[in-house]
This record gives sequence, C-alpha cells and structure tokens, in this order.
Amino acid sequence: MIRRINLDPRMLTYLAGGLLSAFVDIGIMQLLILGGIDVYVATSLGFCGGLLVNYAFHAKVTFKSTTGLQSFSRYLCVVALNYLLTLGCVALSHSQLDSALVGKVLSLPAIAVIGFLLSRHWIYR
Repeated sequence: MIRRINLDPRMLTYLAGGLLSAFVDIGIMQLLILGGIDVYVATSLGFCGGLLVNYAFHAKVTFKSTTGLQSFSRYLCVVALNYLLTLGCVALSHSQLDSALVGKVLSLPAIAVIGFLLSRHWIYR
C-alpha cells in the first residue's frame, strides 16, 4: 500500500522563493561582473541581494508575517547555521570522496528542510 505524505503547502512556496533568491543572487553577480566590478565584490553583492529577497519573500509571501529586526536577526542565525552545515558536508565529502560537489549537493535538502522548519516555527511566527 502506498502511504501519502502530507507536506505543508507552504513548502513549495518556500522552494519557489529559494529559486527566486538564487536567480537574483546570480543575476546581480553576473550583471556586476559584466559591468567590470571585481568578481569577489560582485559575488558578495549578489549574495546580499539574494539574501534580502529571500527574507522578504518568505516574510510576505510564504509565511505572511511582518518583518523586523528580531525576525531578520533570527533569519541571519539560520543562514549561519545552514552555512556551517554546508561547510561540514563539503569538508566531509572532500576528505572522504575527494569531491566538494557531492557534499554541497547532499547538503541542499537538509538546509532546505531546516530552513523551512525554523522559518515556520521561529523566524516568522
């Protein structure tokens, strides 16, 4: 018998917001590089732009919450946690499999679930 998994419908919206943020991040980075900005400055500015779009999208669209310093501070804590988790996965796969990409790819579902759950229960409550 097939068992049906009940997912929170906001999870799809959450993933769509993540994709939008990634496009903004990459788009800003590429436009700045094409405009002659240093690659590292462009990468950092793209990351910041994507981060702000991600926060605002999830506050207003995914969780229909108000924004503020407290929720943004919590959001940055979750970003830091997910970043450390990603680094750990990359380091482990690099040392064991000689491939950073494997760790990066394997970290993505974990950070998506962690980000969604902490967003729903802690950041945007």
